[in-house]
Amino acid sequence: MDTIHIPELLTAPKQMRVIEFEEGLPDLETLTPVKGCLKVAHQGNYLEIKASAETIVTLSCDRCLQHYNHRLHIQVSEMIWLNDRVERFDEDGLEYEVALEDLVETLPPQGYFQPEVWLYEQLCLALPQRQLCDQECAGIPVPAQLEAVEVIPDRRWASLEALKGKFPL
Repeated sequence: MDTIHIPELLTAPKQMRVIEFEEGLPDLETLTPVKGCLKVAHQGNYLEIKASAETIVTLSCDRCLQHYNHRLHIQVSEMIWLNDRVERFDEDGLEYEVALEDLVETLPPQGYFQPEVWLYEQLCLALPQRQLCDQECAGIPVPAQLEAVEVIPDRRWASLEALKGKFPL
């Protein structure tokens, strides 16, 4: 997907660009190409972005560590404000305070919109936080011989163990 120069959207029909795509994203490992449609519309002081996309990714189950396939489907929209005073992070890595009203996505009006990066971010946000191959997944099976192993007490705790039964709880 090509980068979109924001001022060029003003001369496009309906000040909108529609991108149909079926391709892989370099930073996202998928089994199938990401397929969908992305619409970027210039609305004066903001960009309105709508996307519908789907693909299949391979995830690792949090319980049993087995790999499984997951269909990833997104249907999202976002407004990105166009602002001349877009502040960048300081290269020195110093911290700075961010006001609540600054917690919005902004781009410079004469800048560029990168649809591939935006789509990658949206797909990553759509990945499930709890990755389970099945709701009934029991996890990693523990052999019966390991369950029956008697715990050998540490002799350093013996004095504390002797006191344990002498005091009421």
